[in-house]
Amino acid sequence: MSENPSEEARDRMEGAVGCLLAVVGVAVAGAYALPRASYSIDGGFEAHARDWGVILVDVPLILFAGLVVPPLTWAAATRWLRPWAAVLVCVAVAGLALWGLAAWWHPRQGPDPGYGPGI
Repeated sequence: MSENPSEEARDRMEGAVGCLLAVVGVAVAGAYALPRASYSIDGGFEAHARDWGVILVDVPLILFAGLVVPPLTWAAATRWLRPWAAVLVCVAVAGLALWGLAAWWHPRQGPDPGYGPGI
């Protein structure tokens, strides 16, 4: 038995890691975006503040980016770097993407805390 894995086994491992990163990316993007967009989806009192732009454009694009960016970063990084360095690059890109999203995307939030449901 050889200590070094075959090229086919290495390709399968890299593909499996890419798929895992896609699933984790969608989960993290959803966990980040859906609570922020909940007021725009619910619409508040009598749905007067429902924002269809957030529902139909912003959230799907954020989830799509969470699905696509981590595996593409992994694929690009593994071409030139070792796998452990590629993981660090993926974490850095994901952190920068979430930071950029937090700086750019501000969906409507609920009114001030004194305004709430009636009696």
